[in-house]
Amino acid sequence: MPDTPIRVTGWNEFVHERTNQAVAEIYPDGIHAAIVKLLDERLGSAVRTRTATLDEPEHGLTDDVLSETDVLTWWGHAAHDRVDDAVVDRVQRHVLEGMGLIVLHSGHASKIFRRLMGTNCSLRWREAAERERLWIVNPSHPIAEGLEGEYFELAHAEMYGEFFDIPAPDELIFISWFEGGEVFRGGSTFRRGGGKIFYFCPGHETFPIYYDKNVRRVIANAVRWAAPCGSPYRGKGRNIAEPLSPITAEHKVDESLHRPK
Repeated sequence: MPDTPIRVTGWNEFVHERTNQAVAEIYPDGIHAAIVKLLDERLGSAVRTRTATLDEPEHGLTDDVLSETDVLTWWGHAAHDRVDDAVVDRVQRHVLEGMGLIVLHSGHASKIFRRLMGTNCSLRWREAAERERLWIVNPSHPIAEGLEGEYFELAHAEMYGEFFDIPAPDELIFISWFEGGEVFRGGSTFRRGGGKIFYFCPGHETFPIYYDKNVRRVIANAVRWAAPCGSPYRGKGRNIAEPLSPITAEHKVDESLHRPK
């Protein structure tokens, strides 16, 4: 565990929980609240959590908030198009500078995930409350730490199936198999700039998936994995570097020619 708490912001559009009674019964305080609660329960003093939602000013993701966030978790579904592009730009910059990002379930179609992947991130889906079996194909990875057996199962889930239009993952941790026969790259990692990204498939809003002990373990492990590792570049952006040793006058460059217009 780190000496200082991992600062986590749990983001959620918070739409379904306020418009769908079935969802509200499962997540009465919102999916974002369930996510940060599981992190508090599993990681205790090793994390310091906060939440942010779509309807807050700047979606709750101001530059100050993101500067004080080590890992951002993202859940969205019904309102991807309502996320302001300026906020997407801001989140992307913080990821590139070292902030971790955990994208959950239907967050695959979010503006920020598609931006960072550079693809459409489309997939096949079916909402039939079928069984999902998540095979652990990288058991030595920190995100799989503490999971028992070769796989774990969810009794009811929304099917996500291939082809999943993403770049080849840096690491594939889980492959999901569904009762209807489809398979899916259900847990993948990516690195963009200084930031680490984990996409995790389970989490449909009408099933109590975020109360499952294995799902909770995976998300907690992912937060620890995605936390910045003391990068000296976080928050510095583009800077002109001072030389580490003397440079002779004839080799100096006019810096004004290289500054942004």
